[in-house]
Amino acid sequence: MAPPDTRTQLLNAAEHLFAERGYRGTSVRAITELAGANLAAIGYHFGSKAELLAAVARRVIEPITAAQRAGLDRLLARTPDPPVTELVEAFAGPLFDKMPASDEGGARTSRLIVTIISDPAEEMRSWTGPAENTVYDRYLAAFGRALPGLSPEELWFRMRGILAVTAVDRVEVYNRRPPAGLSPAAGEAARSWAITFLAAAMSAPPTGA
Repeated sequence: MAPPDTRTQLLNAAEHLFAERGYRGTSVRAITELAGANLAAIGYHFGSKAELLAAVARRVIEPITAAQRAGLDRLLARTPDPPVTELVEAFAGPLFDKMPASDEGGARTSRLIVTIISDPAEEMRSWTGPAENTVYDRYLAAFGRALPGLSPEELWFRMRGILAVTAVDRVEVYNRRPPAGLSPAAGEAARSWAITFLAAAMSAPPTGA
């Protein structure tokens, strides 16, 4: 098998370092050294460190977004108003499917998503494009119909919570041993538990009600 080309090596190195160190904590030199490339390679292949981040994020997020879109399309083909549990499964399920806790790749993807959510760097908040925004807007509208008592702001907060809880769980499962007497959760079991938990959280009464 041929080794990855320079562009792919840069993406792999940047994904690893951005996930571990954040955007500002990752230097161009560190990326190129890990990738085995020269300092000019990022400029040549991507234009800038910010554009490299955007390419890394899209490579990780686009398969998740595509699965989320397909899941919502299937639900809406059956009914214009899917129930909360089915919406949560369509939205959160791909996060579990694309971030398996059993391998380093899945854990790294999880860490990168946690970094994207939490990193204060402006570049971490500005990489998304119309495809990602459209999917989130469609889910926000569908959840809004299923949960009409929630304000748009609280609804969006709860949707962000789905992303955060799932990503942190995947990292924790990979990094930590379970408490004494507990066996590691199998993928399907953890997925089912998460959907049950997150559906209950999404369905909770509005704050202050």
